[in-house]
Amino acid sequence: MSRIALIDAAATTPDRQALLGQVHAAFGAIPAMFRAVANSPAALASMWGSFGALGGGRLSPLLGEQIAVAIANRNACEYCLAAHTALGRKAGASGEQMAAAQVGQSSDPATAVALTFALKVVENRAQISDADVQALRDAGFDDELIVEILAHVALNLFTNYVNVAFDVPVDFPKIALR
Repeated sequence: MSRIALIDAAATTPDRQALLGQVHAAFGAIPAMFRAVANSPAALASMWGSFGALGGGRLSPLLGEQIAVAIANRNACEYCLAAHTALGRKAGASGEQMAAAQVGQSSDPATAVALTFALKVVENRAQISDADVQALRDAGFDDELIVEILAHVALNLFTNYVNVAFDVPVDFPKIALR
């Protein structure tokens, strides 16, 4: 049971209904995380807008999901680990690729550098060095992509914190934390 109410889209305010309707259209259902965040229409609009904006960015959907599972595992967020593993598989990743990303690893050198950077941002509370940014550039990431990676980190921190703090029930196939 969640520590915070999960909003029922059929019995809430029109602003919440509109946003939750967009979520439903995208997923075919309304995942519990969105129902928890819907307690605040402003937070829901911010989160949903961030997902949409980053989904239209230059960073590949696969790398975005790999970053998400690495951060979810680091923050012990079972909800996001399950959701983003499923989304990563939908984006074309193998189970092995998602399991490796979960612990910040990849056989692709550029992906490995991006995951290392994302985890360093989380672990060091964004205290990174010039060398950390240069490693991304050396791996082929330009400044636009570097900022997008950081935006993915920030969005995932928010969703991890929501799910962990409020003990949102996992409504995706569970994946073991590593």
